Amino acid sequence: MAKKGNRVQVILECTEHKNSGLSGTSRYITTKNKKNTPDRLEIKKFNPIMKKNTIHKEIK
Repeated sequence: MAKKGNRVQVILECTEHKNSGLSGTSRYITTKNKKNTPDRLEIKKFNPIMKKNTIHKEIK
């Protein structure tokens, strides 16, 4: 049975990579509680293409 609740899967995409013009994308999948954090997530994650920590924002 599937769990019921406010947890949803979200996709995080690197903002610096998108603006730099390099090929490829850096994306992560995570979950968040919609009730506690209704706004979009913004987390620092490692970007393997740029080889540094960058800000990843929730898309869609």
